[in-house]
Amino acid sequence: MPETTKVLIVGSGPAGLTAAVYTARAQLSPVVIEGEPSSTSDQPGGQLMLTTDVENFPGFPDGITGPELMANIRAQAARFGADLKVAKVTKLDLSARPFRAWVGDTDGEPSYVADSVIIATGARALMLNVPGEDRLLGHGVSTCATCDGFFFREQEIAVVGGGDSALEEALFLTRFASKVTVIHRRDSLRASRIMQERALANEKIEFLWNTRVTEVIGDAKVEKIALEDTVTGDTSTREVSGVFVAIGHLPNTDLFADQLELHENGYLKTHHGSLTSVEGVFACGDVQDDHYRQAITAAGSGCAAAIDAERWLETQGS
Repeated sequence: MPETTKVLIVGSGPAGLTAAVYTARAQLSPVVIEGEPSSTSDQPGGQLMLTTDVENFPGFPDGITGPELMANIRAQAARFGADLKVAKVTKLDLSARPFRAWVGDTDGEPSYVADSVIIATGARALMLNVPGEDRLLGHGVSTCATCDGFFFREQEIAVVGGGDSALEEALFLTRFASKVTVIHRRDSLRASRIMQERALANEKIEFLWNTRVTEVIGDAKVEKIALEDTVTGDTSTREVSGVFVAIGHLPNTDLFADQLELHENGYLKTHHGSLTSVEGVFACGDVQDDHYRQAITAAGSGCAAAIDAERWLETQGS
């Protein structure tokens, strides 16, 4: 028989676990399906599990590692009674209430039946998929300049990409780095004209055109990158202490892409806070935020989703 719950939370990054803290304190006994450690798209703890030092989350003047921060929030949710499950939702049926979720086999009865659902499945950064990248993620390889730029004061770093996001990252990083090299596989940028003008006018930014990164090199941290000219095939290396990958993000919406309304870029649409296009289904964190993508904003939206769910359940007499 499926387990029943008033609130089912799918995902366990800052958004999902904050939603768990709030719904648990409201005595709603939430069930949290955290994800699986082997999955890069929905691992327990979200993207912060791939981050070393976090120095911009309020309350930690000396900083804290990403895994430590998530462990703290998880313990807080458990303390208030959240039922945390290390598992992966393989199917989610939002067509009728109560909502149904499957973990593992999708042929039989659902694993959970829920009065409400909070979606916090997050997003994942698109990566280069080159040797050394995964191993040095969090040790010089980053996908967030706002998070990690401070650690590269007076150092030479590289940004990979040619869109607005890449140039925004590069411009932000010039506040800290002595030099920022933008590496783009084509001979022209995809970014908006105003972003191009700003980046091209910045004396700290250099552009490498028709170039791709083929390897990230270093033992304990990034030391240099291997490059290939996409036109001539010539190879070279460049010494850098950081590589910021800015080729886009992909929201984790596979579970419900055909059931909930999405923006054109694939992110989940929310309105009036955390409400989705299906009554009783709420969303928070990076799965619906393509603008800020910060741990603190994800946590705040998790709080909002929990309060929205609590108030909605009250109107349903639950």
